[in-house]
Amino acid sequence: MDFSIASILMLDGFTNGAVYGLLGLATVLVFTVTRVIFIPQGEFVAYGALTLAILQTGKVPGTVWLLLILAAVAAVMELVGRWRHDGKLGAGLQAAFKTLLMPLLIAGLTMWAAPQQLSLAWQALLSVAIVSNFGPLVYRVAYQSLEDASSLVLLIISVGVHFAMTGLGLLFFGAEGYRNPAFSLYSFNLGVLNVTGQTLIIFISALVLIVLLWLFFERSLFGKALRATAINRTGARLMGVSTHTSGQLTFLMAAAMGAISGLLIGPNTTVFYDSGFLIGLKGFVAAVMAGLASYPGAMMGALCVGVVESFGSFWASAFKEVIVFTLVLPVLLWLSLRSGHSDEEH
Repeated sequence: MDFSIASILMLDGFTNGAVYGLLGLATVLVFTVTRVIFIPQGEFVAYGALTLAILQTGKVPGTVWLLLILAAVAAVMELVGRWRHDGKLGAGLQAAFKTLLMPLLIAGLTMWAAPQQLSLAWQALLSVAIVSNFGPLVYRVAYQSLEDASSLVLLIISVGVHFAMTGLGLLFFGAEGYRNPAFSLYSFNLGVLNVTGQTLIIFISALVLIVLLWLFFERSLFGKALRATAINRTGARLMGVSTHTSGQLTFLMAAAMGAISGLLIGPNTTVFYDSGFLIGLKGFVAAVMAGLASYPGAMMGALCVGVVESFGSFWASAFKEVIVFTLVLPVLLWLSLRSGHSDEEH
């Protein structure tokens, strides 16, 4: 291996690592606020890429029908839950209407826009809007009623949600894989490297999202409410912060980051209905390297995962996944040695 090959592998590793970093940030965000180890994070990646691919063909993507089904289930749960809690049918109907409103608007807009063959940018925005709405609905259907359960119960639920979303992806998208067009065909040479516009878009998008996350948590009231929930759920609830709203907002942000990651990685790899699992798992490895607590640590871990994957593909392509996931073992050992106690000791 000479310097030129090493430089190409480093660039490729940092490019993939930037996408994994977004997934790692989303995983840390969900865990710190809701205590959910969200295994299906990668499914949002696949849904985002496949939704854009179907829109490119001028058809209505299957995610629209899945979104409407999930919204109907969540609306029924809201109706029944409010009716049992308050004994008033009107409050339940109002809650059900609020749950259905945004999915119906997005579904109607998609059905109108799909045959219009809009520009790639508008189709990308529409794809993010569709997939982002899955987040609050998944939280409402699968997690909200059990948000005070133990982490083990929440993990088991995550496994079930993962299998459900993967199966539904096969049902609504089929087994065929898709590769999306690049957002930019621009390229330039930097020494021995050929830097493409898609690579620049990935880096810029990751940087912009990191800055927006920082501003959200530091400057907005909702961001401070999420931070309070992450630090002390009971204390936040006593101060008037709704843990239900915090959970739904967190899943909304995680779904949006997953969808954007799918759009960014779609031009570089063929995405199938089940491709999100491995991609999301690499983001999870990055989050574990950060102890599921540090946002900068998750990004640094993701860049490390990307570089290791890139060099592993060069030296032993058949074992690149094994090499990446083996990174978790020394990290878990180190975290275990640093931790002087476990939750059961309290």
